[in-house]
Amino acid sequence: MGVETGRITTDIPARLDRLPWARWHWLVVIGLGTVWILDGLEVTIVGSMSDALKDPTTGLGMSSSQIGQAGAIYVAGACVGALFWGHLTDRFGRKKLFLITLGVYMVATVLTAFSMAPWWYFGARFLTGFGIGGEYAAINSAIDELIPASYRGRVDVAINGSYWVGAAGGALLTIPLLDPTVIDAEWGWRLAFGLGAILAVGILLVRRNVPESPRWLFIHGRDEEAEKIVHGIEWTVSEETGEQLPDVDETITIRQRRAIPFTTIARTVFTLYPKRTVLCFSLFVGQAFLYNAFFFTYGDTLSTFLGVDQTGWYIAVFALSNFVGALALGPLFDRVGRVRMITFTYVFSGVLLGVTGFLLGSVSAVSLTILGAVIFFFASAGASAAYLTSSEVFPMETRALCIAFFYAIGTAAGGISGPLLFGWLIDRASASGDITGIAPGYFLGAGLMVAAGVVEAFLGVKAEGRSLESIAQPLTAEDANDSEDAGEPTPR
Repeated sequence: MGVETGRITTDIPARLDRLPWARWHWLVVIGLGTVWILDGLEVTIVGSMSDALKDPTTGLGMSSSQIGQAGAIYVAGACVGALFWGHLTDRFGRKKLFLITLGVYMVATVLTAFSMAPWWYFGARFLTGFGIGGEYAAINSAIDELIPASYRGRVDVAINGSYWVGAAGGALLTIPLLDPTVIDAEWGWRLAFGLGAILAVGILLVRRNVPESPRWLFIHGRDEEAEKIVHGIEWTVSEETGEQLPDVDETITIRQRRAIPFTTIARTVFTLYPKRTVLCFSLFVGQAFLYNAFFFTYGDTLSTFLGVDQTGWYIAVFALSNFVGALALGPLFDRVGRVRMITFTYVFSGVLLGVTGFLLGSVSAVSLTILGAVIFFFASAGASAAYLTSSEVFPMETRALCIAFFYAIGTAAGGISGPLLFGWLIDRASASGDITGIAPGYFLGAGLMVAAGVVEAFLGVKAEGRSLESIAQPLTAEDANDSEDAGEPTPR
């Protein structure tokens, strides 16, 4: 399967990177990037409907600990799905997998809506996460390989930040859906999950028009198909912008292979790029614990300690600040640079979270939401950049699996333990009515974020404006063997 099938010299990467922004690129953004809206919708619906799920008559009779367990199970499914689908994405192509994983999500979220008992709900949440996890690997790799180098940072940060559009939408949707005077309490929370499947159908219709990654195609011996796709993109972009595209003279010589052995991929991550491996692991652990620990149980915190009956408005404000932060700060990741911006957003948001932990004893629902909005205005852009980093700094043949690997490992460490820890802290603190009982979780999340920012300052890669092939040379490039034996390249 790993046998060389040919050798070509191609200018496809340079041709894709020199394209001006056009409506065609919006097709890619809408068709692929909107998956984060689904993820935000899923997580927020669960966070907003904790009381509805606890009701033994109209809900499923779940406890706060079980709500936290359900969040952990969803993340566990996403971790397993990321690894499973990530390897298949690198082997069989981006397009096949981003269509299949969306289908898995649609089926699973419908099953969630029909939950009849906690065990059913847990199983459906695992499958939903299983589909979403595969989306992360397939989508991030496809987006980075289709978006021009000069726009890649801001587009990636904004797209990952669109998670919060779904979060805000989910929070607002739960207001009427969980109002028994509008919709029967037994059906409201089920309809909330069903709406996710309806949105996914619309995304699937758009996504069918997004092409396979030409970079993936020419490495896997399908250079004629890659050339045809790039020629079509160039014609479309030229027509849409009215610009004559300049010629390129930058080429790369590739040894084409049908598949890359898993041992080669593992050797690449742990032997050729050990510093980048530490960097990505640190970024993912920090942001995963911060977000999953705080946000999975944010609605429960408002209702349990601060007397909020309808958490949707608070979560919508919190979510909006996250998305605005990604949009506002995203361009700076291309202009100011990856290392400076990631370091700043991680360290600053971590320090602010630690301060919030000390203030918990005196907060109200409004002040806690304001503090959270300020913290995650900065944290959102940094967390999005973790996905950007993992998709940029490793060779193309390993891109999807590397995204999946770091997402799974980092999220397993922070995203599974976070909801479990916070669920336990809330149960324990609610017995005494003391909200400061959840402060240790805040302090831990703050410490991990600051530590990750420090790692970025020392090990970060200056990837802004550079082609993916110059950041990490493809394994199948003609002189790849020489570079593999030379140790980790020095970031420029």
